[in-house]
Amino acid sequence: MTGSDIPSSFRLAYVPGVTPTKWVRVWRERLPHTSLELVQATAAEAPELLADGGADAGLVRLPVDRDVLSAIPLYTETTVVVIPKDHVATAAEEVSLAELSDEIVLHPLDDLLAWETLPGRPAVERPATTADAIELVAAGVGVLLVPQSLARLHHRKDLTYRPVPDAPESRVALSWPEAEATPDLVEEFIGIVRGRTVNSTRGRAATPPRPAKDKAKDKGKDNKAKRAGAGGGAGGARNRSAAGRKPQSGGRTGGQGGKRGKPRGR
Repeated sequence: MTGSDIPSSFRLAYVPGVTPTKWVRVWRERLPHTSLELVQATAAEAPELLADGGADAGLVRLPVDRDVLSAIPLYTETTVVVIPKDHVATAAEEVSLAELSDEIVLHPLDDLLAWETLPGRPAVERPATTADAIELVAAGVGVLLVPQSLARLHHRKDLTYRPVPDAPESRVALSWPEAEATPDLVEEFIGIVRGRTVNSTRGRAATPPRPAKDKAKDKGKDNKAKRAGAGGGAGGARNRSAAGRKPQSGGRTGGQGGKRGKPRGR
């Protein structure tokens, strides 16, 4: 891309629990003249936001409609159960779904886990949001299963959590609107989340090759400079050698003349 072709900004949507900070920092180091605008959306809103052009790409939770959006899975989150700090389950390092069979398990309307069968006992009514469910856990009404990042996001001093290995998990992905060609700035962000180095050409417009005549011209200049340097070096060496060498013939004549001029003793 030329300078005039590069959009002035890039809009990145992200859902609760996902932290894009490290990738945003790399973006700002590599593309300081293209601002990155963060757009927060709920897990349910994010796919529609991308499809409608409200963001160029997004860090979302799978699944998404692959006929509308492209997606690259990034990582899978551990599911945890959020419990009061005085709950008996805090004595264990992890909890199984079977161990929650007697618990009231809250199931908020914005639940992110794909349950085939809900564990435990159902609550009288479903909380509207995960934040509401957290309040009910703190009040001792029941327990809540969520991706670990959401347990951290809604951290409270009176609550803790434990991993639940046999619970469904949530996958986070980078997603963008489906198109024949992936936009250049989306390719740039893909490279960042995948850890490509700054020198990688993937996702960037390739630098046009130099014409052959320019390369030949530069090569000729380089060869000429090398020849000039080599000639100057040899001439300088010969001059220094001549200047530092005594004239051998004069030295010998003077020596012999001195001997012939000295009278011989009789």
